[in-house]
Amino acid sequence: MSLPLEGIRVLDLTRLLPGPYCSLLLADFGADVIKVEHPEVGDYARWSSPKVGDQSALFLSLNRNKRSITLNLKEKEDQEVFLELVKTADVVLESFRPGVMERLGLGYEVLKKQNPKLIYCAITGYGQTGPMADEPGHDLNFLSYSGLLHLQGQSGEKPMIPSVQIGDIGGGGLMAAVGVLVSIIDAQKSREGQFVDISMLDGVISWMQTILPDRWASAEPLPDRGELLLNGGKAAYEVYRTRDDRFLSVGALEFKFWKNFCEGVGREEFIDKLDAPIEEQRRMKLGIEQSVLQKTLKEWMSLFEGVDACVAPVLTPEEMAGHVQVKQREMVEEVTHPQLGLMKTISNPIKLSGEKGKIRHHPPQLGEHNEEILREIGYSNQKVSKGE
Repeated sequence: MSLPLEGIRVLDLTRLLPGPYCSLLLADFGADVIKVEHPEVGDYARWSSPKVGDQSALFLSLNRNKRSITLNLKEKEDQEVFLELVKTADVVLESFRPGVMERLGLGYEVLKKQNPKLIYCAITGYGQTGPMADEPGHDLNFLSYSGLLHLQGQSGEKPMIPSVQIGDIGGGGLMAAVGVLVSIIDAQKSREGQFVDISMLDGVISWMQTILPDRWASAEPLPDRGELLLNGGKAAYEVYRTRDDRFLSVGALEFKFWKNFCEGVGREEFIDKLDAPIEEQRRMKLGIEQSVLQKTLKEWMSLFEGVDACVAPVLTPEEMAGHVQVKQREMVEEVTHPQLGLMKTISNPIKLSGEKGKIRHHPPQLGEHNEEILREIGYSNQKVSKGE
């Protein structure tokens, strides 16, 4: 059985995290993703630490199932090679600031003349339009402008930086993958490509579904950080310290779960106060904290085994990788790299009843597929700029 995206070719000019995450999702399901990299440095993520062999662990995780060709897009000969590749491609993915590709003479209007069915996806911090379109930024900046960072952390303390890149992956990589897939479906009907404009700020704002609609529907000011329904405002949705200095998370938002939880920790007096005002919620949290401190994490998990209370242990990444649920879902795979040997990698989270995404090829060395790709587009002796 063939993979769903076999026959789709993606030219990926992106670096670091958002674009490579997008193209990883496409590559896992069969798309021929060709990383078009600068011959001297390539994808910057190759060289960050820690390394496995001579490339970073981050790069190896993000770039399986892809090929690499090195082109200096400032050089005329390499531009010509790129234009020939564009004729064979379905998608071009880039993450430069607006105007960079136009200054190279390779903007969307130029490329679609070579290939009218081309889908051109640009991932930027703030999008192609608006007064901030040309501004630089990173994940933390996008979270700041969205208002989300303001709500991260505890009341009265400074905003807390998330441990994962919400803007890069959620606002950028995932949104780009959806935009590309929607455009592929549309192109099959219209026989035409289109420009996909992905703003990481836009993407973060779109994630705030449990915050913004409530604010707009109410005349009251938005609660401070740590006081939102799903941000530490309720005793039923909180993390509590155990006797062995571990943590127990509780997500008992529905009454039936809350009742079971309160009975489990011996705080039956709180059962009817699930939706109590914020001051009462704070008092309940102090009481529950005192109760949870009486037992170890293991003891609590044993006590709540088989009880519907939405209780979970706060696992370390190492514990997660060994957890029976994660192992059953095969979310951490061991693969054999031809040079590096056995190594762990994060699996594709999208499970299909048909042919599933799979790891078919190791992450490419810089320019590893130069000759192979050139032959495919009819160059027999052409040499492109090659990284060392």
